[in-house]
Amino acid sequence: MKFQSPLLVVTDMEKSKSFYKEILGLRVTMDLGANVTLTGGVALQTKDSWMEFIDQEESGIVFHGNDAELYFEEDDFDGFLKKLSSVKEIQYVHPLKEHSWGQRVVRFYDPDHHIIEVGENMKVVCRHFLDSGMTVEETAKRMGVPVTFVRKSC
Repeated sequence: MKFQSPLLVVTDMEKSKSFYKEILGLRVTMDLGANVTLTGGVALQTKDSWMEFIDQEESGIVFHGNDAELYFEEDDFDGFLKKLSSVKEIQYVHPLKEHSWGQRVVRFYDPDHHIIEVGENMKVVCRHFLDSGMTVEETAKRMGVPVTFVRKSC
């Protein structure tokens, strides 16, 4: 068996395609109307077709669950934050935060309130610590990763 892709149910396909293109830089690789596949393997499915697929009424489809996310990493995190701040329609789950392992992240909602997380690329985080003068061992301890990760990734 092979995992194929995550699928998100959307209420407005055109709005969702635009969001994923403009905010996250994803492109449409296949457009079947009610189902669209984006680069990275993310699939979007219209709410109406999804209700039919799973034999549910509209009340059976619930958005804004806050129980899952799509996770992305960005090399130019500061550039991404600047781009994101210029988008007025963005609703944040939380503002910029730095996790205990040193990675900066931001979480926000897509148009249907699916959580999107964009984090600083972990290799960039690692390189930042090493460039600041930390040893490989200190960096591994700070990030909570094995020394081998630091040696191979940074």
